Amino acid sequence: MFHSFFPRPKLFFASAAIWSLVCIIFWYSVGSQLGALVGLPPLPEGEKPPIGLAFFFTPANIWFYICFTVFVLIFGMAWKLIDRDHPWSNWSIWGSAFIVFIAYFAVQVSVAINNWRGPFFDLLQGALSKQPGITAGQFYDYQLRFLEIGLVGVAMNVITAYFTNHYVFRWRTAMNDYYTSKWDKVRHIEGASQRVQEDTMRFANILEGLGVTLINSVMTLVVFLPLLFRMSENVGDLPVIGAVPHALFWLAIGWSLFGTALLALAGIRLPGLQFRNQRVEAAYRKELVYGEDNADRADPVTLKELFANVRKNYFRMYGHYVYFNIARYTYGQVDAIFLNFILIPTFVAGKLTMGLWQQVATAFGQVSDSFQYLVSYWSTIIELLSIYKRLKAFEAAIDDQPLPDIDQHYLEREVSGGEMAADKPY
Repeated sequence: MFHSFFPRPKLFFASAAIWSLVCIIFWYSVGSQLGALVGLPPLPEGEKPPIGLAFFFTPANIWFYICFTVFVLIFGMAWKLIDRDHPWSNWSIWGSAFIVFIAYFAVQVSVAINNWRGPFFDLLQGALSKQPGITAGQFYDYQLRFLEIGLVGVAMNVITAYFTNHYVFRWRTAMNDYYTSKWDKVRHIEGASQRVQEDTMRFANILEGLGVTLINSVMTLVVFLPLLFRMSENVGDLPVIGAVPHALFWLAIGWSLFGTALLALAGIRLPGLQFRNQRVEAAYRKELVYGEDNADRADPVTLKELFANVRKNYFRMYGHYVYFNIARYTYGQVDAIFLNFILIPTFVAGKLTMGLWQQVATAFGQVSDSFQYLVSYWSTIIELLSIYKRLKAFEAAIDDQPLPDIDQHYLEREVSGGEMAADKPY
């Protein structure tokens, strides 16, 4: 799945994570300030960023684009020297870097909109309270600035969708080429054709959505956490707890990690059940396929037994989804009112204008949603994990390695004549 597309995947991902952390620390410690040496200084303390298209071309942002390019070139050239012969290194190295960049740029669109929210809603609050000097022209100007940002967002969405489509299909092509090159060895494995065609297709399709969302979530945290940290200075006492420095920053992290742990614990058995579900469905489908060309196969007794396995696994899975959905929907309902609840003392004290409230709510929501990646996409992650298990078992057979535990479990049941004997292991 991975070494067909990435050079030395374990080392590649580990080095990418470490290098990313080094770059982030460098940027937030001294990197952003070094731009002043080349005439691209950060915004002075207390100065508000420009609204609209101009935000993307501030000296600080241009300096970041330059630094990002340099960091990527260093990392990419190092890996081109480490593994020169990998056939997909251009896509896996430079393509991955480009996806990270467009994900960051998409987050910058959200930052630009958040910068727009503050003055616009303050202007709206002033107009509703009938403050003098507010004109329709001011509102029209803000709408034009919003349109500028929105058009940039549209362009980024189109570019992201188009490029990731090609990127993920290249990954699927790499997997397909690898598996088909081993076809003489794996053709006798039950379900081989399904794994090469269907599982690689589903793996690529699911990974396209989950992967881009994960990168966006990480980029959102990198950008919005410092903003939320600064905005927390405007929040007063918290209910029950009282005054806490930078309260929103710590609450966003704590509340989101709690939700992630809750959903991960509640759904811990679901990947295995999804994996078993794919097995019993495959066994039932294969018997039907054999029955199309062979009158001795797919007799009613065999089909009834195989479908009984399908039914049993589905009913078991439905039962486990009950408590998972209880945890997921309860957390989601409480999450909808969590921020308003903790800001009640601040509202009463009149410490927030409408514009600042919009910015705080947006920043908190962005950070919270990013930390809740597992909460939001756990069901899809479960499906991806089940496909991963199937392909991992497939690769174990290719490499003459012992089957994973779950496959050995099925093999033992078949040999002992257990209730799932009809569900043959792949």
